[in-house]
Amino acid sequence: MTVQVSFASEGGSGTPVPALSIEVDDIETALGRVKNAGIPIEYGPESEPWGVRRFFVRDPFEKLINILQHE
Repeated sequence: MTVQVSFASEGGSGTPVPALSIEVDDIETALGRVKNAGIPIEYGPESEPWGVRRFFVRDPFEKLINILQHE
């Protein structure tokens, strides 16, 4: 696994800039777990033109989290 640190100036696709992005191996499993936990989805899931599928949620401190998988 390669660790990547990026600082975004825009969120892409007209979305706000997330506080944190987490890449997962299986986006559908992650999405199912989030839904089963009753966590509201803020955006997506969407397949973006730059080759990722992602969705946004908020953490308990209201920070926007981007959950993604490269397609």
